[in-house]
Amino acid sequence: MTASVRPRRRGSLVGLVAALIAAGCVVGEVPGDDGAAPPRAPQQSQEQQPPRSQAQQDRSPGAQTTRADGTDTPEEFQQDIADAQRLAERYWSRQFQASGQRFQPVRRVLTYQRDGEVTCGGQAVPANNAVYCSVGDFIAYDINWSFSAFRQVGDAFVFYLLGHEYAHGVQIRLGIRYEFTIQQELQADCMAGAYLGDSVRDRVLTLDDGDLEEFRDGLLAVGDSPDQPWFAEGAHGTPEQRVDAFFRGYQRSLAACDL
Repeated sequence: MTASVRPRRRGSLVGLVAALIAAGCVVGEVPGDDGAAPPRAPQQSQEQQPPRSQAQQDRSPGAQTTRADGTDTPEEFQQDIADAQRLAERYWSRQFQASGQRFQPVRRVLTYQRDGEVTCGGQAVPANNAVYCSVGDFIAYDINWSFSAFRQVGDAFVFYLLGHEYAHGVQIRLGIRYEFTIQQELQADCMAGAYLGDSVRDRVLTLDDGDLEEFRDGLLAVGDSPDQPWFAEGAHGTPEQRVDAFFRGYQRSLAACDL
């Protein structure tokens, strides 16, 4: 299985992403009661495509290889999201197996389009966001915002985004809960880096020239503003802290993430 992540034209990275992903995980980690209504899958927009049949998947490059060839169509976006999810499940399954544990994948990955269309523990997930919800064990992302980011930022960043949210699911499975949000978020950045770096070293993911710079630029854009207290609920870390956490994981694997 080979994943090829290639850079595409860059747009307004800071304007599109910074204010959005920086708060992306807070709602997803809000605890709630077990009786919370399950999230609903949104109706399809023109940008969404029907799910592929098994026969179509078997014929597609994604059946044997992971394709992320730098195009910017809705079909390629959906393929990249599916590939990133598949790689994350493969990676964490192997990590758990190596430590003698059984891995249970995140229950599902959902799309939504409007405020409140998806809830987590009774709390509405806002638009322009991507979250992991520990109550329902799902990842949810605003498909319109995510697709816009995909087209303007690049496909490599989609793999980071999914990897970061998936890392929160792994934290729950391992019983990791820090006192401050910033600790949880920087570890998730590190774990996303480890997932991507190890996948590259294992040759199941191929990055072309410029992709590491894309990761770096994206992480610099999604850091907290200078006036954000580090101990505040929802703090994710300064741009420099997020870059450092990600690349520590990317270069040194999970040992650099206190795992």
